[in-house]
Amino acid sequence: MKLISFLLHGKPTFGAATDGKVLDLGPHFAGRAADLRALIAADLLQEADSFAKSQAATLPLSDLELLPVIPNPGKIVCVGLNYGEHVRETGREVTEKPALFLRVADSQVAHGQDIVLPPESGRLDYEGEIAIVIGKGGRRISQADAWEHIAGYACYNDGSIRDWQTATTQWTAGKNFWRTGGFGPWMVTRDVIADDKVMTLVTRLNGQEMQRTTTDKMIHSIPAQIAHISAFTPLEPGDVIVTGTPGGVGAKRNPPVWMKAGDVVEIEVDAIGVLRNGVRAE
Repeated sequence: MKLISFLLHGKPTFGAATDGKVLDLGPHFAGRAADLRALIAADLLQEADSFAKSQAATLPLSDLELLPVIPNPGKIVCVGLNYGEHVRETGREVTEKPALFLRVADSQVAHGQDIVLPPESGRLDYEGEIAIVIGKGGRRISQADAWEHIAGYACYNDGSIRDWQTATTQWTAGKNFWRTGGFGPWMVTRDVIADDKVMTLVTRLNGQEMQRTTTDKMIHSIPAQIAHISAFTPLEPGDVIVTGTPGGVGAKRNPPVWMKAGDVVEIEVDAIGVLRNGVRAE
């Protein structure tokens, strides 16, 4: 099942997407789940799947204004330097534990919306990644149990303002400029993607392939990430883990490649779909 968050008549809701059409699930779950995060927290994904299969989806997906998959996550935890090629291009070393940083919700845009290039910098970079949405919360989750805590997966662009990121040893500013990260178009639920399935991740800028990898090349696996993060903070339904980008980022090319107004960036994951965003100047 593909689940999206979107606006309908100016109001936020959520639904199931199938073959270019969407079924609004908001009315069916009124009083029980106000949004997709609440649906996950209430353990209603299976009911949503059954209901969606019994109803006709009538809303054209192309007509809808999407929201980030989870518009209101409690936490967005991002994993840095998680593919060997990216570690090498940055001149860093592989660490025993994942390198982590946080993003805030308003640093994100949805599929089809423009990533915003701020006036403070011209060094806006792409980072194609896969996002995990937590389904079942927990603290100190073991790697063996980690898959059971996943609700689903989405495409992610960890857009970064590189000079602000590298100005100090702390990455927060460069990773959190307003509306620089893409999250979408939908969450594919875990039952559709086999646990530990090798997924292919590709980033394209204006149609040119910039990054390509497979998830078996992660240094820290998805279960290892969940176990490590949940050791220091309880994970809750709707929390998001962004699992790392491969080599080929714009900052490390010769000459560097920065996203500019008018560009189109796409993050494609074969098991999920394509996240597409334009770029505009603020």
